[in-house]
Amino acid sequence: MTDRVRLRLLLILAATFFAAGCERFGIQDPAKVAAEQTAEGKAIGAGCRHAGRSIEDCFSLNDRAPKAAVFDGWKEMNDYMASNKIDAAPSQLAQAPAAVETQPAPVPQVKAESGKSKTAMAEAPAAAPPGAAKH
Repeated sequence: MTDRVRLRLLLILAATFFAAGCERFGIQDPAKVAAEQTAEGKAIGAGCRHAGRSIEDCFSLNDRAPKAAVFDGWKEMNDYMASNKIDAAPSQLAQAPAAVETQPAPVPQVKAESGKSKTAMAEAPAAAPPGAAKH
């Protein structure tokens, strides 16, 4: 073999080696990205159905997800839940704040030098307005 043939063979092998690791350089495979988006859309749809959300609500809450994948996930979960007689599990987190009664926090009492009790707010210095400059 001549030196030129060896050099070409070495360059071809090096290019093949570096092209195989393109994801390390930020070049993503379009097929892999599409498969990830489809899988994520199916998971979103299945989660929406399990939470008892309608497909329209799921679409509006997840507008960036592909609608076909979201629908496929929602439908698969609907069929699974129907065949196994599973009820929807609505989110408890969204309903919890409405049930909790809010009460104002108690104001701490501070003893003044004269022995009289004052609130902490009365002794705190007044805050400057947000746009005021400090010199």
